[in-house]
Amino acid sequence: MRRGIFVTGLACLLVFTACRQSVPVTNAGDPEADTIRQAWAIVIHGGAGDMVAERMNPLLEKEYRIALAAALNAGKITLQQGGSALDAVEVTIRTMEDSPLFNAGKGAVFTHDGNNELDASIMDGSNMKAGAVAGVTNIKNPISAARAVMEKSPHVLLSGAGASEFASEQGLVLVPPSYFFTKHRWDDLQEILKKEKLGTVGCCALDVHGNLAAGTSTGGMDNKRYNRIGDSPIIGAGTYASNATCAISCTGHGEYFIRYSVAHDVSALMEYRELSLAAAADTVVNGKLARAGGKGGLIGVDRKGNITMTFNTNAMFRAWAVSRGSTGIEIFRKQ
Repeated sequence: MRRGIFVTGLACLLVFTACRQSVPVTNAGDPEADTIRQAWAIVIHGGAGDMVAERMNPLLEKEYRIALAAALNAGKITLQQGGSALDAVEVTIRTMEDSPLFNAGKGAVFTHDGNNELDASIMDGSNMKAGAVAGVTNIKNPISAARAVMEKSPHVLLSGAGASEFASEQGLVLVPPSYFFTKHRWDDLQEILKKEKLGTVGCCALDVHGNLAAGTSTGGMDNKRYNRIGDSPIIGAGTYASNATCAISCTGHGEYFIRYSVAHDVSALMEYRELSLAAAADTVVNGKLARAGGKGGLIGVDRKGNITMTFNTNAMFRAWAVSRGSTGIEIFRKQ
């Protein structure tokens, strides 16, 4: 097993068996309810894969649940205090980027050459503005760099050294590339986790002002070459938000999510075919994507605060909370 691979929350025994999971979460605890408007709602993911529950280390699972709870709570507090969906998305993803458990920020996987290349994007559903960075190697929190691109530049996507230069000009924290390697995590977990990984971290939120936002951050694909970039920094593929429909963040095999414009497709089905969030997500993830051989999932929240967590793998690290109704943390699909 190559030393350069860092263990993340997505690195768990991928077997790619066929399965379906579409989990709508609504304000009243009724999966079919779609009537009561939530004051706020938030949903997060830490990646998807075909890990097997029986073979996951219980202590490791506990660590992931604690990390998901911490990230969820950061965003939840922001929304409860009247903060914007955009702020909630950023603070939530920053929390996951700072954890070595997830394939984003501190826990980013390694490329074929033993480096770390990170991507992130964010979108504001209230005005359709978006920002993204790709292939960055020394930005501590790529999601904040993505927001800076959106708010402080005329561009949507910056990459590589140029993105780092821009981040430095904006006063964001830069770190040496060695920051992204944590040897003790590698030594502790390499025996129980496989090296192939799917996934990212992401967050979607609805705030008390009725605005939606979504963000996604990733360390990319393990063992990738040639400066490959996946769906996470691509608006419409890995991230999308529109107050007219929903906010979406995706996780999985990025090439498929790019080809099928997954995040935007969910929104389009809601807008043009008037499907519910859950139905649109299921149509894309368990229909179009699954038929094409694409593995992964997505999280989403609509303008009423209905939440869906839809995936076609055995598991997706996920957590959610709404102002009136259910809250929870899950990893594996429900039987």
